[in-house]
Amino acid sequence: MDFGFLTTGLLTGLREGVEAALIVSIILAYLARTGNGRYFGRIWAGAIVAIALSAAVGVVMWLTIGGLTEPAEQIFEGLAMLLAASVVTWMLFWMRRTSANIRGELEAGVDRALTDGRVWGLSALAFTAVIREGIETSLFLLGQTTAAVEAQAGAAPTLLGAVLGLAVAVAIGYGLYRGARVINLRTFFRWTGVALILVAAGLLSHAAHEFVVAGWITFGTSTAFDISSVLPHSGESPAGVVGQLLRAIFGYSSTPEWVTLGAWLTYLVVVLTLYLRPMKPAAPRPLAGTQPVVGG
Repeated sequence: MDFGFLTTGLLTGLREGVEAALIVSIILAYLARTGNGRYFGRIWAGAIVAIALSAAVGVVMWLTIGGLTEPAEQIFEGLAMLLAASVVTWMLFWMRRTSANIRGELEAGVDRALTDGRVWGLSALAFTAVIREGIETSLFLLGQTTAAVEAQAGAAPTLLGAVLGLAVAVAIGYGLYRGARVINLRTFFRWTGVALILVAAGLLSHAAHEFVVAGWITFGTSTAFDISSVLPHSGESPAGVVGQLLRAIFGYSSTPEWVTLGAWLTYLVVVLTLYLRPMKPAAPRPLAGTQPVVGG
């Protein structure tokens, strides 16, 4: 069992699962608090359909990879990793921007569905909220499992880690629904976001390597350095095991090309800087019935 890819899968399942569980728990808690618990089934129906569809999308994309031959396989794998890195980057910044208002937005959506009498709109609300997380999870896991297969670790460790992460996320979601403050969500999302940025940087460098192999990238293909005698990214020695772990989680290579090293470093510096910068406080909304004052 490759614990490096197990860890990346667990991290992805946990982070994405907690976001989905947070959304569902907020909707359920609001329905219970407003005496509308009879509509719980609608929420579960929307969430289950979204989960099933997300899994189907992931399976179809994975089966597509297996039917390709070189160099199309390297190109598809590189594109899958590039897409996964792009999706998780967008997701992290979206969550960073909207996390402060997510509860109010969801509760407003529930109110609209109940007021208009379109209770099946609750299913649509849950479906829309969960499908985004599910598709993102499928795409990100596709990139991770592709990297795992290329490293001859197989897809099983990543998928098992994702299942374990999702199981923990369900437990956290239940705790949130019951009112338990088991974690600080702001801290949780911030630091798992940093970890996922490191993982996404590794996927981006893997994608660049696949494009080099496929002949799409022809510059910067020489080896930047070779430290395989100190910390190889494969092998049975203790150093090799550590290198495999770093390769699985962060995309480490003991013999990187200049282009893959540059892609990894550039992404890490730019995205971490933007992600960790302080957020500007939202501008206060004017009170209803007031008019802005023009002039002095």
